[in-house]
Amino acid sequence: MTTTAEPTTERSVPKPVFTDAEAGAKVFPDSDARRYNYFKPAKRKQSHYEDVTVEVQPDPRHYLSQGWLYGFADGTGGYPLEWTALRAWGSDRPVPERYAGSGGQGYEWPAHGWHEFRDPNEEWELTLYRYNSNVVRQLNQNIEAARQAKAFDQWNRNWVQFVAQHVGAWMHVDHGLGLYLFANANRRAPTNMHNNAISVNSMHRIRAAQDLALYNLTLSEEIADFDGGAHLATWNSDPSWQGVRETAEQLTGVWDWCEAIFAANVVFEPLVGELFRSNLVQQAAPSNGDFITPTLIGAEEYDFAERDLRYTKPMFQLLVNDKQFGTENRRLMQSWLATWVPRCIHAARTLQPLWSQPDAKPPRFEDGLDRAKSRFSAILSELELTAPKELGQ
Repeated sequence: MTTTAEPTTERSVPKPVFTDAEAGAKVFPDSDARRYNYFKPAKRKQSHYEDVTVEVQPDPRHYLSQGWLYGFADGTGGYPLEWTALRAWGSDRPVPERYAGSGGQGYEWPAHGWHEFRDPNEEWELTLYRYNSNVVRQLNQNIEAARQAKAFDQWNRNWVQFVAQHVGAWMHVDHGLGLYLFANANRRAPTNMHNNAISVNSMHRIRAAQDLALYNLTLSEEIADFDGGAHLATWNSDPSWQGVRETAEQLTGVWDWCEAIFAANVVFEPLVGELFRSNLVQQAAPSNGDFITPTLIGAEEYDFAERDLRYTKPMFQLLVNDKQFGTENRRLMQSWLATWVPRCIHAARTLQPLWSQPDAKPPRFEDGLDRAKSRFSAILSELELTAPKELGQ
């Protein structure tokens, strides 16, 4: 039986016409790049830090077309620039108006003094975990080696009491500033570049407080007459610590997040923190037979000097040199100095009796305070600020 095939009808299908208007057709300098650039890198190529940090937190002034995605009960949304009195170029421009067909386009890089900040430490989650785990591992190894070598038996009797009372008291400063100043400032800062740097600063202080607390427990087990609760009474009622306590508590009550960071890292730490850690504990410990405590205190010194102060200076340098508000910002920072320098000098001087307590004395208090003032003046010079007359107190 013979079958005949049905004739096939060719369907009419529109032929594609390429007009070079389709996605991917345009050729531009980065068309063959393997990374997508939606921000201006600080250097020729963007870093991994910038890839995971810059513009992670969007802003209706730049990207979001329908306002903040979240807000507070009082109607405040997101991260208002008004949470600090310092201002940056473009920050006085209103939120762009949105309307049908606007495409949600905002300003191009508003508030440059905020969005241009890059943390020189390039901190993000990986660096935080890696750094802190390395510090804790090293401290644990040092303390365990000291336990096995019975090194704590070599301490002078007065030094045992000094560590219990005064080194232990410093954990309250670290805990208070870490949890109530830096963690709070992190939430108020307007960009992820600021958030990352400040939150890492917060974790440094909280980790240092935990290091001292765990060290206190170890000493309570290793030294028969070590009073593990002495630091509480010292912090609460020892006259030598009440100036530090008052100033630390005042710092945690600052509403303006920029003033809080400025007062803590630019003023308090050089004039009080480094004075106590570097010019007292680090100097006195070895002569009193203690080579373990300086490893804990030294880790915190490195946190501040090589990481926390390192991000603080460029953060404020951008604002001091801002093309629109630089003069106003500098004037405001000078007023902050006039407020906080007298408080920190007073706090430092109330600590003076501690210099006479160890058997083997550290260098004179006045010499240590002069070094602290010199260090502080050098930081102000880098920020193009002037040391206030109160520094001479």
